[in-house]
Amino acid sequence: MTLIRAFTEHPASVGETYAEHLVNAVCFGTRMMLAGIACLVHGVLPFLFVRTGSRAITELNGRLIARQPVQPVQPVRPVRQDVASDPRLPL
Repeated sequence: MTLIRAFTEHPASVGETYAEHLVNAVCFGTRMMLAGIACLVHGVLPFLFVRTGSRAITELNGRLIARQPVQPVQPVRPVRQDVASDPRLPL
């Protein structure tokens, strides 16, 4: 594996350039660190940051799902009629 490929293979697999992936990863990581700090504070002072951690997880999960490339749908093979009508086979 070449050095350039090591830096570009994963970003390309998610449809991004190296710079785009860097920015997105830094934004995600920063948000996770801040939410983690809020969770630690919440552990000591449970009346603070009551929903901060769960909101951050929900938001980041939504953003992550929206960024994933769409996988092509594999065609489904038709079921043979003689197999589909056989009562001995579980469906």
